[in-house]
Amino acid sequence: MTTEIILNLPDEVYKKAEHFAQLTNRAVVDILTQAIALSLSPVSSQSTQIDSKETPSIASLLNEEVIALTELQMQPEQDKRLSELLYNQQAGTLTHAEHSELPALMQVYQEKLLLKAQALREAVQRGLREPLDA
Repeated sequence: MTTEIILNLPDEVYKKAEHFAQLTNRAVVDILTQAIALSLSPVSSQSTQIDSKETPSIASLLNEEVIALTELQMQPEQDKRLSELLYNQQAGTLTHAEHSELPALMQVYQEKLLLKAQALREAVQRGLREPLDA
């Protein structure tokens, strides 16, 4: 169930959401909905928010799909840009625009890493891959 609302946002907030939507190939409305949901959720449930709506259950995927997800990586241009932003942050030269870009790319990285980890767990459980060395 959803409720439709009309919301006036400051231009700067909308531009950040729009920029993040472009970076992640998602709709602005999805970005804003997720941001509101995450900000109102208890901390303990935030880690499960990623899976619930946007990603099908790993357990329901075919073996080939699970294996493919174990190799998941950021797009090369996103990975390169994230590295640049992290370097600029370390050097203390991050611009105002880059301050909003960095968390967006970090979220993409973290979501992909979580999905990859879940796929690795599923692949090991199915006997498709050996467990990683501890």
